[in-house]
Amino acid sequence: MAEFILVAGAWLGSWAWEDVARDLRAAGHGAHPLTLSGLADKQDLPAGQQTHVRDIVDEVERLDLRDVVLVGHSYAGIPVGQAAERIGDRLTRVVFVDANVPVDGESFASLWWQGQPVFEALLDEGDGYWVLNAADFDGQGLDSEQVGRIASGSTPHPGATLTEPAVLERRLGDLPATYVKCLLDGEEPNDDVADLLKSERWRLVEMDTGHWPMFSQPRELARILHSCTRA
Repeated sequence: MAEFILVAGAWLGSWAWEDVARDLRAAGHGAHPLTLSGLADKQDLPAGQQTHVRDIVDEVERLDLRDVVLVGHSYAGIPVGQAAERIGDRLTRVVFVDANVPVDGESFASLWWQGQPVFEALLDEGDGYWVLNAADFDGQGLDSEQVGRIASGSTPHPGATLTEPAVLERRLGDLPATYVKCLLDGEEPNDDVADLLKSERWRLVEMDTGHWPMFSQPRELARILHSCTRA
């Protein structure tokens, strides 16, 4: 059985994984949802990009975990991808759930699909934070209760974690990885992910749901994560 470190994307904390973690534990795995610094119950802590990487590495070491599967959703794929190469032989696999992936020397903001200036304008509007836009939920397979749950639990996301660059010490394609593509959020992975999927150590899994599968299809996501332990 594996030990899962579950890291949600922007605005979210460990609470986002409650349903998935329950099913993983029922299957015999360890499940350890993690809140990153500056968010949710840790929103008073200062945070930058490398703070989030350390949050993940420190949690693995604090719990002295082996057979670790690191799971990063959305934004969290960037710190999770960096942490994966830093925990050495503790790592079994890294799973990116409809996630951004780290690119050495680049940040979330610098890779923003509309360009870095547009994203930095969003941070300016939020006084240095990225604020959740409810319009992002449209067409993502969520019902009103699920949308309310996400919105009520979200906190503004600290801008420094989004503008500081990633630091990679090896090729991300060398890590054993699964990429979970949520098809309602776009049918094809972005170019960086598509390039990584050419590696024989990476595999693609598709879900017929939107960008927040831990809410829209938690049981199916838990099943996929469980299957990753046999990959």
